[in-house]
Amino acid sequence: MSDTAFTPRVFSGIQPTGNLHLGNYLGALKRFVDWQARDAETIYCMVDLHAITVWQDPKDLMKSTRELCAGFIAAGLDPEQSILINQSQVPEHAQLAWVFNCVARMGWMQRMTQFKDKAGKNAQNASLGLFAYPALMAADILVYHATHVPVGEDQKQHLELTRDIATKFNHDYGVDFFPITEPVIEGAGTRVMSLRDGSKKMSKSDVSDASRINMTDDADTIAKKIRKAKTDPDALPSEAKGLEERAEARNLVNIYAALSEQSVDQVLAKVGGKQFSEFKPMLVDLSVEKLAPISTEMARLMQHQDEIDKILARGSERARAITAPILRQCYEIIGMVPPVEL
Repeated sequence: MSDTAFTPRVFSGIQPTGNLHLGNYLGALKRFVDWQARDAETIYCMVDLHAITVWQDPKDLMKSTRELCAGFIAAGLDPEQSILINQSQVPEHAQLAWVFNCVARMGWMQRMTQFKDKAGKNAQNASLGLFAYPALMAADILVYHATHVPVGEDQKQHLELTRDIATKFNHDYGVDFFPITEPVIEGAGTRVMSLRDGSKKMSKSDVSDASRINMTDDADTIAKKIRKAKTDPDALPSEAKGLEERAEARNLVNIYAALSEQSVDQVLAKVGGKQFSEFKPMLVDLSVEKLAPISTEMARLMQHQDEIDKILARGSERARAITAPILRQCYEIIGMVPPVEL
């Protein structure tokens, strides 16, 4: 069943829940842009169906969806070169998710650590959507026959579930219909930590705005946050091994490496021996150079929300040209009457 050749196709998405930050940029958006330049079709999604697994203020959700689209474009995604979509505008996502709800096993879902983390001790009051959303994530990917998915470490388990669902579907129906998608986790900036506590991941939910660089922050705000970022009193080492027990130092060096598109070792070869009083101004200049134009462009785009809506509508049309035939074939395989042609 491994002889089928699937078109190289990249899919990934981000929840439109506001406060897009540096971790999202380095861990996702920047990688999305890198993939756009490669020899593969690229599809990037604002996953609003995932967002509503917990309650969202409707006005905030709509604003955040458009702002995320603006962030995609400002970061360098070309809506003509990549397909940019709002998940709920492509109904095949949800239709295939139901099929996958019937393929996935309860035991698989109960092992998902993210549900345990998000639901906590109050799991009985969590939404069914929060429990089942890994099946929707699998559908997001496989409804495009996506072969590669750039993801953070925290989503790797869900990619493994996606592969399990594809394998089981193919086995159950004796077909080689869904690809066994490859997760892509690479580079120094995959996991960006808080500027106030290097042991915690940078998060939009942190009560301290100083803990993160928001992609809407202007140049002065970016500079101020980096200058105030927590460090330690020691000089920077010349090799990565010297950062192992220095969480804040490692985080700032990782950020510099990711923004400058260098390895950590390359950065340390240049800055080893410097104090943070010397390194931080370097990081300020680099961060402002790379990030301030993005926030400026996002602000401009948000003044033209009708244009954002047009981009998403066009993306939906292009996406459905891929998803509708794949869903039709899936229905035929499992013996369901195919949906009406578009």
